[in-house]
Amino acid sequence: MNRTILIADDEEEIVELLTLYLEKEGFRVIATENGEEAWQIIQNEAIDLALLDIMIPKLNGLQLITHVRKELSLPVIFLSARSQDHDVILGLTLGADDYITKPFNPLEVVARIKAQLRRSYHLNLKIDDMQHHALAKIIVGELVLHKEQCALYRNQKEITLTFTEYKLLQLFMEQPNRVFTKKQIFESVWGDEYYSDDNTIMVHISKLREKIEKDPKKPCYLKTVRGLGYKLVSGDNKVSSKADNSKDMRI
Repeated sequence: MNRTILIADDEEEIVELLTLYLEKEGFRVIATENGEEAWQIIQNEAIDLALLDIMIPKLNGLQLITHVRKELSLPVIFLSARSQDHDVILGLTLGADDYITKPFNPLEVVARIKAQLRRSYHLNLKIDDMQHHALAKIIVGELVLHKEQCALYRNQKEITLTFTEYKLLQLFMEQPNRVFTKKQIFESVWGDEYYSDDNTIMVHISKLREKIEKDPKKPCYLKTVRGLGYKLVSGDNKVSSKADNSKDMRI
C-alpha cells in the first residue's frame, strides 16, 4: 500500500513541485493550503508523514504541530523560509522530526521523507517480527519503556513522546551507562551522516529531560559527559540487571 504524505503549504508552485516528485516515487499526496484543513485531514485520514510550512494561514505550522503532538507520534517535517537558528530550534523543540529550509532541492526533501518513514516503519514493527529485539519492556529506575506499545511510563503515568524522542530514549535505555557520542546518537536516531549538527541533538536531549526528569536542570537519568556525549543511568545511580521473564528487562 502506498504511503500517504500530507503537504500543508500555501505556495501552489511548491505543492505542485513536491507532488510531482513524490508521486513519481509512488507516494500518495494530499495537499492543503491552511492549517485548519490540515488538522482535519490528519484526524480523518491515514497520514504517514506531514510536511508542513510554518507560515500557513488560519492555523500556522507551529500551532498545528502543537495539536498533533498532544495526540499523535506522526512524523513531521517543517519546510520553511525561516532559516535562522532560533527558528529551527523552535521547530524542533515543538516536536518536529526534521526541518528543511527554503529554497530546497526536491530530491533532498524526498530523501528526508523516505528516511523518516524508514524509522517510523521500524519503530512500529511488531516485536514478533524483530527477533533481535527479544525484550519487550525495559525498566530504568522509575522509567518503563514498553516497546510493543511504543510507550513510556513513569510511576505508571504515561509520558507522551515524539517519534524522535522515543528513538532517542530507546537507544539510551537499551544500553544504560554507555556513553554515546553525538556522532553515534545522530547516526543511530536520525539515520544520516553526522555533520556537527549540535543544535538538533541538544534540543531533543533538552526536551527529553523536561519529560523524564524531576528537575531538568539537575538530571538524574540523562547525563552529559563533558567532551564525549551523553549516557543514561538509573535515577538513584544504582544499576542492576534482572530478567523479569523472557520478554522483560529491568535495570
